Amino acid sequence: MNYEEFREAGHSLVDYIANYLEQLKDKPLFPDVEPSMMYSLFDEPIPNSPISLSAIQKTLEEKLVPYCAHVNHPGYMGLITPSPNPAGILGDFLAAALNQNVGAYTIGPSATAMELQVVRWLNDLIGFDAKAGGNLTSGGMMANFIGLKLARDCTSGDTIQYEGVQDKWAVYTSEERHVSIDKAVDAIGIGRNSLRAIPTDENYQVRIDALEEALEKDKKEGIRPLCIVGLGGTTNLGAVDDLEALHVIAHREECWFHVDAAYGGGMLLSLENKGLLKGLHLADSVTIDPHKWFYAPLDVGAVLVKDHDQLTRSFGIQHPYLMDQNQKKNERYQFYVHGFEQSKRFRSLKVWMSFQHYGKDQMGSWVDKNINQARHLHQLACNSTDFESATEPKMSAICIRYKAEGLSNEQLSLLHIQVAERIERAGQYWFATTELKGKTWFRINPVNLNTTIETMDSLFKTLQKYCREAEELF
Repeated sequence: MNYEEFREAGHSLVDYIANYLEQLKDKPLFPDVEPSMMYSLFDEPIPNSPISLSAIQKTLEEKLVPYCAHVNHPGYMGLITPSPNPAGILGDFLAAALNQNVGAYTIGPSATAMELQVVRWLNDLIGFDAKAGGNLTSGGMMANFIGLKLARDCTSGDTIQYEGVQDKWAVYTSEERHVSIDKAVDAIGIGRNSLRAIPTDENYQVRIDALEEALEKDKKEGIRPLCIVGLGGTTNLGAVDDLEALHVIAHREECWFHVDAAYGGGMLLSLENKGLLKGLHLADSVTIDPHKWFYAPLDVGAVLVKDHDQLTRSFGIQHPYLMDQNQKKNERYQFYVHGFEQSKRFRSLKVWMSFQHYGKDQMGSWVDKNINQARHLHQLACNSTDFESATEPKMSAICIRYKAEGLSNEQLSLLHIQVAERIERAGQYWFATTELKGKTWFRINPVNLNTTIETMDSLFKTLQKYCREAEELF
């Protein structure tokens, strides 16, 4: 290894990244390029001739960076992928160099200690006591899977992980759930047909009466409740279920209570909007994604568990080649014994550095700015004659919709999709469309350090113009 070349290339790359972050607002957000061109750009045999790091960086500047979706751009308000904070970026840089595997203490002592501390911080934010534990994961998908596996094992008296699924079970959650819940129900072996999607009310919160009806119907058919999944911030609107009521039902039914707050967990940092996740501490397990509203780089999710010992009961397997024979083995925390992963990325460093450099309150102020931006757009829509907002935002997610009296619901759906595609091609904004109660909406969600109120003003003017022009074509 030529460390001098590495040093020079590293300095050059950091300078390039800093310039990229500073100047990005003046560049197109999304590349107007066909997928076939993208695939052909990287279509080459595996290289066999050495190339200098400086030459590789030049290639990346030409072939990779221009065709990225630039989530640091102030107009990026689409899928919940934040602009990563610079301290977190440096954390990932160092983590890659150290290459610690925190699955086992002996190949990452200090990294294991840091990982445990970051898990403790997240548990503190929820309000879990000293008995709590958890794992940092690749994201909400894996965190929800682990939460549902814990539910399966605990509710069955810790037998299913040994004997397999024997009885009929069901998982109950909102129709506004994230798709990761469906996949988790599949992965834990009870089948997707065992998921009960409960309708929501006018505030997009799960209906307690409908949940009670579903539970009663299943019990008459010999189907037992495995888990109730509450939503601590829906993907579409940031709606929060009545977590206290759900906890009461889960306790009565003697089943696990999991809360998916992958996105909404950022509200635990908020300075101006406290209390929205009331009852979160009553959950048996909680999903939070620091790579969403904690502004950490991908990937880092978290599953936090009120009773750490359930992690051990669900995952505790130690093969001889993994045994720690050291006399201090009981002091050496082994994440692989208490979680799903054995090879485990050092994800905590970027979260630890983010808290250390900015502090919890500064990060909370970023969350509040994003919420205020969403509320500003909501007010713009409400004050106009040709737009409506699904509901006043509780978080930073907002759904607004163009109103055209002469168009059918199908035509309006097509209009929204066409306008979103046009905006994507223009390259200044990026967001998604979604469906809510049979209607198509623009789903806009700033979790972005660079977005401003002025960004929202400009976006709304663009939406008005494009929607009016699209309406004339019908």
